[in-house]
Amino acid sequence: MPSDDAFTPSDFDPPSHLMSPENPTEYDAWLRARVEAALANPGPGIPHDVTMARMQAILNRHKNPT
Repeated sequence: MPSDDAFTPSDFDPPSHLMSPENPTEYDAWLRARVEAALANPGPGIPHDVTMARMQAILNRHKNPT
């Protein structure tokens, strides 16, 4: 089983050139492509409790940086 902190910032953040508000169309295309790819993935899903544990680890890391 993956660690509880298996997500990386790249799992959530768009490429840096799409972070600018001047690129809303490109950002929309990037986000839609990510969602479509996730929905089309035939692999097994991640159980809810595993996802919640991973997200809590990320939140804890940001609340209490070491």
